[in-house]
Amino acid sequence: MAHHGNPGDAEPPLGLSHAEAHSRLAKEGYNELPQSQTRSIWRIARDIVSEPMFGLLIGAGLVYLLLGDLTEAVVLLLFACASVTIAIVQEARSERVLESLRDLTSPRALVVRDGHRQRIAGRELVRGDLVVLNEGDRVPADAMVQQAHDLQVDESLLTGESVPVRKAAAGVQAAAVVGPRPGGDGLPYVYSGTLVVHGFGFARVTATGARSEIGRIGAAIKTIEAEPPRLHAETRRLVQVFALLGIGFAAFATVLNGVVRGDWLEALLGGIALSMSMLPEEFPLVLAVFMVMGAWRISQARVLTRRAAAIETLGAATVLCTDKTGTLTQNRMSVAVLAVGETVLRPGWGGGGPLGGDIEQLLETAILASEPEALDPMERALHTIWREQRGAAALPTGGLRLLRDYELRPDLLAMTHVWESADRTFAVATKGSPEAVASLCRLPPEDRAALEAAADRYASEGIRVLGVARGHHRGGGLPEAQTGFAFDLVGLVGFQDPLRTTVQEAVQDCRSAGIRVVMITGDYPATALAIAREAGIEATEAITGRELDRLTDAELAARLRGHSVFARIMPEQKLRIVSALKANGEVVAMTGDGVNDAPSLRASHIGIAMGGRGTDVAREASSIVLLDDDFGSIVQTIRLGRRIYDNLRKAAGYIFAVHVPIAVLALMPLLLGLPLVLTPLHIAFLEMVIDPVCSIVFEAEAEEHDVMERPPRPPDARLFSLHYVVWSVFQGMLAAGAVGAVLVTEMAFGAPISDVRAASFLALVLTNLALVLANRSFSASLAQAASMRNRALWVVIAVTAGMLAVVLYWPPARSLFRFGQLQAADLLFCAALACLVLLVLEAMKSRWRKLILP
Repeated sequence: MAHHGNPGDAEPPLGLSHAEAHSRLAKEGYNELPQSQTRSIWRIARDIVSEPMFGLLIGAGLVYLLLGDLTEAVVLLLFACASVTIAIVQEARSERVLESLRDLTSPRALVVRDGHRQRIAGRELVRGDLVVLNEGDRVPADAMVQQAHDLQVDESLLTGESVPVRKAAAGVQAAAVVGPRPGGDGLPYVYSGTLVVHGFGFARVTATGARSEIGRIGAAIKTIEAEPPRLHAETRRLVQVFALLGIGFAAFATVLNGVVRGDWLEALLGGIALSMSMLPEEFPLVLAVFMVMGAWRISQARVLTRRAAAIETLGAATVLCTDKTGTLTQNRMSVAVLAVGETVLRPGWGGGGPLGGDIEQLLETAILASEPEALDPMERALHTIWREQRGAAALPTGGLRLLRDYELRPDLLAMTHVWESADRTFAVATKGSPEAVASLCRLPPEDRAALEAAADRYASEGIRVLGVARGHHRGGGLPEAQTGFAFDLVGLVGFQDPLRTTVQEAVQDCRSAGIRVVMITGDYPATALAIAREAGIEATEAITGRELDRLTDAELAARLRGHSVFARIMPEQKLRIVSALKANGEVVAMTGDGVNDAPSLRASHIGIAMGGRGTDVAREASSIVLLDDDFGSIVQTIRLGRRIYDNLRKAAGYIFAVHVPIAVLALMPLLLGLPLVLTPLHIAFLEMVIDPVCSIVFEAEAEEHDVMERPPRPPDARLFSLHYVVWSVFQGMLAAGAVGAVLVTEMAFGAPISDVRAASFLALVLTNLALVLANRSFSASLAQAASMRNRALWVVIAVTAGMLAVVLYWPPARSLFRFGQLQAADLLFCAALACLVLLVLEAMKSRWRKLILP
């Protein structure tokens, strides 16, 4: 009769009584993670409105409302409300990390209470409860194993490693000992959220809820402050500076005009117009447009952007920290080596050469030593390669009955299956560590040394090796232990988690872009180094978790400058590595897919989660999610991030430049004693309609040809460097000179103020378009830029021409804007000056290129 172990075959230890369980539940609380505290929509709105960039807009609108300028007030307030709405949508993104962690625990648990088994809600588990663990169960709480029958648990959720670990029962004296961290064979501790893949057992709960290992990770996530968006902070400072300058100039101009002219109302309106002209109201909207459109463009590469700030940070990334399992590798074991003596077959992933002879016998024996319905990744790999080679042919276990299975033991890391056929013949197969199989086969010392040398050679390549042997049984009683059989060595089977096909090219692209790839894994150093070499990551040695614990923060920061592979690393150590890299001034991107990666994902500047195989926890803690789990998508995302930042600088430089002629045109009448040329309505029209629309042109621009050949921009690089500010001011002054020339010329010919206003406005709009064309590319000439496809540019030109035609020639709009009738000569003069501005800027751009590049 076959022996199939299950918890019903074993006498369980005693569980808690119902009374004691209810008492502990009332005292210690439910087995669940505390809910995260989220801000309400009203709290978010209040925080946003209190920021200067939005507060100034709303305040300006209220001032116009008090002055009775209803149109201007409505335009300003509508724009401010739209900006606030966009910001609220971005800020109110869901933060469900702790909720996702809660979902990972099993909703039901099988426990022993008052000597009887019963299923209860997982949240009602308490410390001291006795839990029954069966194959396929998710562990409901941290616990100490009391009885184990070939119990194996997949802890990749916490360690990142796909190979299950074997669990052993704890001695009575160890019942109160706090367990070590996840990972490692032969330990008596199981952890909440991990998966039982083989065997069964009983375990006594030692920690629930927030006190569990997964709960401590949740607490770490909760206490980590996400990296604040640098661009947002810089924009705030820029708006504050402009606001102070605008208020100062406006106050000076208002007092000057009030004293000189005596018309304080006219002076106040002129001062407000000047203040508006110097306030870069477009920045919040343009920034929002670039972030939203950038997220959309990145999504076309099957990458989801969860935090808009990560888009602008991508171009500055200097270090990419990546997990090994499931990120560089496929997180699915495959048969890498089948070796019988000198005959070696390396099938690789997806099969390989045909099976036959000794190699086929090796694979058959290894499958016979596996479970019929395999859950273990290595056993699944054996079944997979058999089916790939044999098609629909039955497994070697077909037609056989499992008579008995001998489990792994701490003193003998091998498992043996005895099979019986219909004609009463027997097959005995074993697999396990090469040392254990050599011992079962009673190999002479020289053969044992050769076997272990071969195993070590494969291990240095990152291959996990099992020995395989076939035993003999002619009937009668079975021995009590595996050692009772006579075994003959068959060969070695090696398993490997294959590298993703896109990884090598992606690593090379990162290197050419000046980005260092650092691998952080919980696997063994030899395996980590082998995978690193295969991926193209430069490394000669790996720093282990134990070594890292002995390093001070300063020593770790120093070692990080020369090491790119870390092995046997625990979650909090990943977080420490990321923190040390940040302390070194690096801009850190971190990839990962498991719960163990969540704290470091959140702490990094750019957290990149794997969306397909990754956990909800990793996705919620990240900034960016790769929907197809393709490591190569990271390079495409970085390329897009650099393009977006380049184009954002172009748009910002344009906005900076275009404010100069607007401010000059608002200031000149005040200084020259002329009637106001630009009223608040004109400035609102320019800044809130034409300028943001023109900025869309920059968002749609193609990448610079060297976007992935330059090193990452410095972490402290400003959106506006000093040289870029000078270049933008020069552009603005040139445009202001052209607009001023139109104003002075019109006044010299004695044109009425309505004609002067219309001509000046037309010149301002046309030079605005000239600035757009001049700033399309940092490096391409005007002729080269003309060949670059940008449909948004032609849409903007058409829309601008249409709007100009409406306000200049449609009587109601012309009356609202107080424009006169322009002649053909006025149109030609303004167009000629705009073309002159464009040609001068084009001639100067090549000299400024190296100074203005990010």
